[in-house]
Amino acid sequence: MTLSLTELERAAAILRREISGHRIQAVAQPDATSVVLELYGGREGAEGGRRWLRLDASAVGAHVSELAAAPGGSPGSPRFVAYLRAHVRGARIRGVELLDGERQLALRLRGKDGDTTVLLAIFGRRSNLVVLDEGGAVAMTLRPLADTRPELEMGGPWQPPGRALPQRGEDRFAEVADADYLAAIERAYAERTRADAEGDTRRRVETALRKEAKGLDRKLEKLARELANAEKASRLEREGELLKSALDRVKRGDAEVTVQDFESGEDVTIALDPKLGPAENLERLFQRYRKGVRALTKAGAQHAAVQEARDELTALERDLAETADAGALDAFAARADVARVVKKYAPGPAPVAKDRPERRETKLAGRVVPAKYLPRRYKTAGDLEIWVGRSDAANDYLSTRLARGKDLFFHVAATPGSHVVLRTEGRSDPPSEAILDACELAAHYSKAKKATRVDVHVVPIANVRKPKGAKPGLVEVHGGRNLHLRREEARLRRVLDAKIED
Repeated sequence: MTLSLTELERAAAILRREISGHRIQAVAQPDATSVVLELYGGREGAEGGRRWLRLDASAVGAHVSELAAAPGGSPGSPRFVAYLRAHVRGARIRGVELLDGERQLALRLRGKDGDTTVLLAIFGRRSNLVVLDEGGAVAMTLRPLADTRPELEMGGPWQPPGRALPQRGEDRFAEVADADYLAAIERAYAERTRADAEGDTRRRVETALRKEAKGLDRKLEKLARELANAEKASRLEREGELLKSALDRVKRGDAEVTVQDFESGEDVTIALDPKLGPAENLERLFQRYRKGVRALTKAGAQHAAVQEARDELTALERDLAETADAGALDAFAARADVARVVKKYAPGPAPVAKDRPERRETKLAGRVVPAKYLPRRYKTAGDLEIWVGRSDAANDYLSTRLARGKDLFFHVAATPGSHVVLRTEGRSDPPSEAILDACELAAHYSKAKKATRVDVHVVPIANVRKPKGAKPGLVEVHGGRNLHLRREEARLRRVLDAKIED
């Protein structure tokens, strides 16, 4: 719930009395909907201390409050706060008022660029934080006008929405003294934010686990059907053995043959291909039998793996149900196995954008590397690293400039994909686990990422060269060997979780 008109009137009166004459020392944006102004001093010649005023334009909880200390973390420089820093930092607050009998809290400022107004407009879902120029025109907004007041435009005059004035509402903090009023508002909304965040986290985790469970259940149903079909292989084997005993009675053109099963005493009719001879029909039966056995083996292994994953998910659902307090819930959501599922099905909101200067270059393994060519990096067995190119140009840079010595180059055979390099640190015998990890990443970052089996070409980096005039990402290799990789989801998850952040 946003502040009522009664609450906002009292807050405005307190601010008018206590912060008029203060200067704005700093501006921060701790989240997507609020700005914190660091104030200092009092009227000219007066002594005073620092205060931190929060102006929150949330659609469901717009309010003004006071923090006990500066907001933690790096606030970054989003567009709105960058504008405030450029235009109102150092300005003095010359007045605080409510506009038009509405829930519009106006901070009147005077700075080096003249008079400015920072306006907290509390209109429910259309709440916003707005900067008005000296003439009352909209200079900047925290939330887009298209989302809050599409009838207005940047540079045009600010107007309240045309509707009946709001009800005054009650003062939920009536028992709080003026000296603690703004801090009490902050505590109440902070608690609500924590509760909302806890509820949102629980909902996202529950949603992610539910969707993952549905996917695993569908896989189990599909594999059960494949197992049922593959189990027909035993019948094919029996028919093959019976046909072998009656091969002298079969001739080309026969569509079937009936043979007595001496173990059961029953007659068994075996379907034949009229276009094939006796021996060919026999070989066809045994080929189908061998194919069925392979399918049965594969489906059985997959079914066991998926069933294990489903059992683990059931345990996670049980653990979530038993998780009561917010701290335990956050720890549960941060677990690697839970975070992976949540990221897949129910990612949280994007953090506040930060206008950081773009890195032009960085250091990697003692060398200066342009930032656009910096590879993805993963830690693997033997304390080695695997580097993966991010683009065609970055692939070229990785394979021809960064990799060297006894490093190994990995690429899925005959399939487009990223270049992958295992940094061997000069070792001629890197751990087999590291090689398999690199193969898994080569498959993951290729067009064959969904395949269950792939052939990965492994070659010393010295055997990789860039043909003259070749398009970006294209290299030639000679020598090396092919590794037939049977994909392992657990291995892939482990190596992806071992990513080294830039």
